[in-house]
Amino acid sequence: MFKVQEGEIVALTADSGSDMDLVNALAKEVESLKAKPLVLIVPQAKYDGQDGMKYWPHEALTPALCNVDVWIDLQSIVMLYSDIWETAMAQNKKLRYLILGDSPIDSLLRIFTHFDIPTLKHLLNEVLDLAKRSKTIHISSANGTDVKYDIDLSYAFDIDDGDYSTPIFGTAPGYVNIVPKLKSMEGKIVFDTLMNADLSGENRVEFLMEEGSIIKIEGNKEADQFKEYISSFKDENMYKISHNMIGLNPGVTELSGDIVEDERVWGGVDFGFGYTSPMDMPPHGQEAASHFDGVVEKVTIKFDETLIIKDGEVCLPSLLPLADKLKQTDQQTYE
Repeated sequence: MFKVQEGEIVALTADSGSDMDLVNALAKEVESLKAKPLVLIVPQAKYDGQDGMKYWPHEALTPALCNVDVWIDLQSIVMLYSDIWETAMAQNKKLRYLILGDSPIDSLLRIFTHFDIPTLKHLLNEVLDLAKRSKTIHISSANGTDVKYDIDLSYAFDIDDGDYSTPIFGTAPGYVNIVPKLKSMEGKIVFDTLMNADLSGENRVEFLMEEGSIIKIEGNKEADQFKEYISSFKDENMYKISHNMIGLNPGVTELSGDIVEDERVWGGVDFGFGYTSPMDMPPHGQEAASHFDGVVEKVTIKFDETLIIKDGEVCLPSLLPLADKLKQTDQQTYE
């Protein structure tokens, strides 16, 4: 996927929560290509992103990451959206970056090995183009989710299809990402999985959205605990929508509890809140103490009045051949 060439420098960042067997295996693969692995093991921060800066030796890390060809982030508490990441992405014009976090091997197999890259690229670009031609996105689900937001063409629209061979801010493949128009999101989101919340059994957390912000958190005990979590940041921007991802990874057919995988569940959506990079929401981004995500599976999605996905399955006739081809590829078995 990276098409690593002889002599290139591949940075692998890790912390005490990382799978060092995976880190070492990737370093060995880099060496086998006569490229140069750079393994950077840092202290485990308390929170992701900018809040981790006080834990990491950023004075040394930042210049190092500004001079590599590839950076794979394997930390359990990742540097994404920290000053380290922002500087490396802005200054290192050749950088091919991929965030994996602490995803387990079985999850990585489902995410990365079950699809044909050109077919996935075609499907994601078709959905992306449809979104750009729309004014409003409407997402609903049998669990009670019913939320709408408007499109702002000056904000980021992007996909990840598994091709990391050119400079990129790469994440695990299989989604279309949209940054909603500021203050436009209205309705209710009922999560099937949510970072920093246990939604197993009868546990329930739902957000009431008004003008792009969470105005009320409802549910049961888990909702009360999540209120405490989000209020602990003492930052009103943690209540604001950051982005919406439409999941279309054919290898991810059900929720696993791993957020990197669940964000890409076929026919589901991810909602991110809090920090938004200036790259995604120009010119200044959305400052916030941190960022968190939650997922709703098996959704129905309309772009304006055009039905794209119904109950978790692609239904627009023009997209069905691509979806069917991806599903057929996913029938293969991987060891």
